[in-house]
Amino acid sequence: MSYAEEREQNIARNRALLDGLGINPLRPKCEPKENLRKKVAAKKRKSPLPESDELEEPLKKAPRIADDNNEPGGARRSSRLAGKTVDYKQEQDRGVPEPITFKRSQKLKVGQVKSKRTYDPHMYGHIPDVEVGTWWATREDCSNASVHGPWVSGIAPGPDGAYSIALSGGYDDDVDEGYAFTFTGSGGRDLRGTKTAPKNLRTAPQSSHQSFEDRNNAALQRSVDTQKPVRVIRGFKGKARSKYAPSEGYRYDGLYFVKKAWIEKGLNKGGFLVCKFAFMRMPGQEDIPVNDGGDDESDE
Repeated sequence: MSYAEEREQNIARNRALLDGLGINPLRPKCEPKENLRKKVAAKKRKSPLPESDELEEPLKKAPRIADDNNEPGGARRSSRLAGKTVDYKQEQDRGVPEPITFKRSQKLKVGQVKSKRTYDPHMYGHIPDVEVGTWWATREDCSNASVHGPWVSGIAPGPDGAYSIALSGGYDDDVDEGYAFTFTGSGGRDLRGTKTAPKNLRTAPQSSHQSFEDRNNAALQRSVDTQKPVRVIRGFKGKARSKYAPSEGYRYDGLYFVKKAWIEKGLNKGGFLVCKFAFMRMPGQEDIPVNDGGDDESDE
């Protein structure tokens, strides 16, 4: 079986699983369209040169002043010291100045955290003052808002289940129907990346089995048992396969329950196993806006 055939088979199976959860009552008859946002232009660095093309006249060097013996060619001295006797030994014995690097390095006190957060992201349910549908430009902004703490990892584990997850592209056979979706767990990728993309860890090839011993996968498995709600943010990288992903940035789409966890053969050349999860949205929340499905500059 080819990769494309296996992918379509997995997608069909995942869609059937989501339909079995009963998501149709959650989906509104008329789905709202997203409010398109213009891409924020990168800030340009200010030039160290003045705005005018005319440069200032260079400073002229102070003329050499003869030393105390009026011998030509002596050491250069400031004009304000002309005719004065200077004790150079005293000038040099002022003590060693404190290094600048030491002055600038402010160590945090014990228990002090350098953060912009108002609330602790290690809580279940909604974050106070953050409404469903809130949008951010970056994952860092999501973290500062305490909705999803990790900047890179897609799963934020907790003792009674995951606090939050980030949908950002995912695996090729994952299905996102907005009000329910399938999600592939973490682990099994070579953390060294590849020769051509050594730091592109998210798309590194699967090189080993995933398991529920992984702390992230174990947290999502606990979510099935505890039914603690999980916060979900959707990122723009998923828009190629889902109309529910935002066209730009990241959006908070509310609380979901993890309804099922299982292990199956992954869509990879080595046939390695992956952990899979089925999510279903908590009813009574704001409708999820849909994108227009068009391509824009964010793909560049």
